[in-house]
Amino acid sequence: MTAYQLFQPFRLKSLELENRIVMAPMTRSFSLGGVPTSDVADYYARRAERDVGLIISEGTVVNRPASSHDPNIPHFYGEKSLRGWKAVIDKVHAVGGVMAPQLWHVGVVTPGNSGWLPPAGFEGPSGYVTPGTIGGVAMTQQDIAQTIRAFAQAAADAQALGFNAVEIHGAHGYLIDQFFWHPTNQRTDGYGGQSLAERSRFAVELIRAVRNAVGPGFPISLRISQWKLQDFAAKLATTPHEMETWLVPLAEAGVDIFHCSQRRFWEAEFIGSDLNFAGWAKKLTGKATITVGSIGLSGDFLAAFQGETSTPSSLDELLRRFDRGDFDLVAVGRPLLADAGWAQKIREGRSSELIGFSKDDLGVLS
Repeated sequence: MTAYQLFQPFRLKSLELENRIVMAPMTRSFSLGGVPTSDVADYYARRAERDVGLIISEGTVVNRPASSHDPNIPHFYGEKSLRGWKAVIDKVHAVGGVMAPQLWHVGVVTPGNSGWLPPAGFEGPSGYVTPGTIGGVAMTQQDIAQTIRAFAQAAADAQALGFNAVEIHGAHGYLIDQFFWHPTNQRTDGYGGQSLAERSRFAVELIRAVRNAVGPGFPISLRISQWKLQDFAAKLATTPHEMETWLVPLAEAGVDIFHCSQRRFWEAEFIGSDLNFAGWAKKLTGKATITVGSIGLSGDFLAAFQGETSTPSSLDELLRRFDRGDFDLVAVGRPLLADAGWAQKIREGRSSELIGFSKDDLGVLS
């Protein structure tokens, strides 16, 4: 099969893409002190000028004292950091690219290898870092309100800087996902609850605030996942109905695109259908979706941290599902991290020139 289908235009509100290839957000930690450098701008521009339709930035944290767990993760607040992001988006636009920042709050996490800690203790819905283990503090309702305002301000700043859309990180066991997940959300106020729909209140209010900040025409993407870094087998929604009660209110609050993270895109989400996560999200909400997870390479991303090397893999199954209309966009991680020209090679049929991925690729900003 050829990949010509992936190189058709996509339009949604003010977002105009030349093709369906998305650069997945990948934490790089090359922004010293939280300020994106010219090297960061060049890194994104190299992919934008080589046929990536939409660049989604690495996670960039909002203005909360405990939003980050690494001093070199970029901030999306403060004069220096926003000036750095302005240089990034200007360089991406100069080569004809389209870009969205991913806005992030890590929630309660395990400290990194460096031992660095934020100036305030990690915060989350109930203070749990893993099921049954406290690793931070429970957010007060004032903390929640301030965090929602921080996301809304960051989105407004992204729009003012000239970004083409904004993505909210609501996946992988970080803050927003910690509210979704019952083991980490044991609250007894209106931000907790036994049902997934009840525990989605924080995310719904946050999306509404972001929508109000950017207006009706600016696209909002929300990255979501069933799996967590704390538990690869976790399932927020165990049935299509439960998924509907989770995603439809988020769509109604203002989400335009659901970025549906799976470790392996080809795996069926529910018994009785071969639809993956993105396929179900599109079917249940009618919104555009992005699929992601082990596209274009063997193995999965997490295995790379244990030193596993990946090799190029077939796109045939991906193209079959795309042709069927299961999803609208395709996010690619490791192949684009290792090779800025991956999308261009796919478009031109230069499969013999595709390269693999190794742990060493994580240590450079090529």
